[in-house]
Amino acid sequence: MTDQFDYFIVFAEMRTGSNFLEVNLNAFDSVLCHGEAFNPHFIGYPNKTEILGITQDDRDRDPARLIAAIKTQSKGLGGFRYFHDHDARVLDIALEDPRCAKIILTRNPLDSYVSWKIARTTGQWKLTNVTRRREALADFDGAEFSGHVEALQDFQVLLLNRLQKSGQAAFYISYEDLQSVDVMNGLAHWLGVNETLEAMDDSLKRQNPAPVLSKVANVEEMTAALSGMDRFNLTRTPNFEPRRGPSVPGYVAGVVTPLLYMPIKGGPVAEVTDWLAGLDHVEADGLLTKMNQKKLRLWRRGNPGYRSFTVLRHPVARAHSVFCEKILPAGAGNFSKIRETLRKRFKLPIPKDGPNQNYSKADHRAAFGSFLDFLRANLAGQTAIRVDSAWASQSQVLSGFSELGAPDLVLREDELAKELPHLARRVGRMEPGEVALAVADGPYALDDIYDAELEAKVAKIYQRDYIMFGFGPWR
Repeated sequence: MTDQFDYFIVFAEMRTGSNFLEVNLNAFDSVLCHGEAFNPHFIGYPNKTEILGITQDDRDRDPARLIAAIKTQSKGLGGFRYFHDHDARVLDIALEDPRCAKIILTRNPLDSYVSWKIARTTGQWKLTNVTRRREALADFDGAEFSGHVEALQDFQVLLLNRLQKSGQAAFYISYEDLQSVDVMNGLAHWLGVNETLEAMDDSLKRQNPAPVLSKVANVEEMTAALSGMDRFNLTRTPNFEPRRGPSVPGYVAGVVTPLLYMPIKGGPVAEVTDWLAGLDHVEADGLLTKMNQKKLRLWRRGNPGYRSFTVLRHPVARAHSVFCEKILPAGAGNFSKIRETLRKRFKLPIPKDGPNQNYSKADHRAAFGSFLDFLRANLAGQTAIRVDSAWASQSQVLSGFSELGAPDLVLREDELAKELPHLARRVGRMEPGEVALAVADGPYALDDIYDAELEAKVAKIYQRDYIMFGFGPWR
């Protein structure tokens, strides 16, 4: 334990050099790393049964108990190694604790993958005597490697985001730096340890020091697979929108029918809500709404076998609907402050008091086009105006749902007439009513102004939705 930290966690993965790092951390008299303390299959090391008097069963029942022991009973500053598939409960405890030092060890994922494949073939996971080294070539599997990289990247992004949100910093160390005694001493200094090493512990040897191409049996297949990977995310759709929560108060649940509607604003929310109310023979305001997370959990527990669903609307129709409902009209029910800012700062060509008899179809086409220009800048994080949920990308809204459980059915507006009655019958409502069609936007319908130019604009703004949900042109 030091003035700054009570314990440490080494975030690493298999074949990243974490064993070597641990050996050298333990070379400091006042540091003790307890191995993979929270590996779900063993405690610390495969041949151990306990750590500091805590058994594996004790740890599994209460991981915080082992953390407390490592903090208080270790000789000096205690810690452990943690991989992405270890006990997830520990991740929350450690990441929320600023008194826990975070060390993040990384390695080129191709090197770690090839090393892992060789170790699996030879059964040799550590090497202390080079004369006993077992040799083998790795058999590269493109799909397996892609999954390996994706898991590593997801975990690193999770660590980065959690540390950013809590205002913490980690000590990053790469596999190539592990041989540097200066880096190791720098790590010790960061931990608050007043010791230095004269040299690195060399009891562990690199098992496969040759270039990666010489360690793979099917080099041509590997090269072809790697050439198809987008290393620099050239094809990734940028997403600058703020992350969204699940927005539970907006959920709509049946009072008798076990259906949970998770609305996406800007879609046919009123029409679907009215249909759901009809199943229970109540008015729309008689359904369960404005729930908090506790009430949602109670409803779910009280409705075993319930189904949850949401509805997507084509991005062009959704943007036009939001424009006509929330931006174009003046008065109650619209986004008055945003409307005024759009008129003054973004020169949105809409009448101050709302559309009148002089507001033409051409005016509407121009105003909607300008609104789309604003949306493009807004969703790219280039404006001071909030990204409202009414025009946030539908993929981002769905991501927010997943925090408390994603809907098990994602429908499209143009298939509601068929799919919603079918859904109702699944939960015992054998004679469901018809779903009303959404009222056409006014003062001009989308049909009146739609063209290829508007479609192209929307496709650029909501490229992520088009790709994720397979949207084609609106008409």
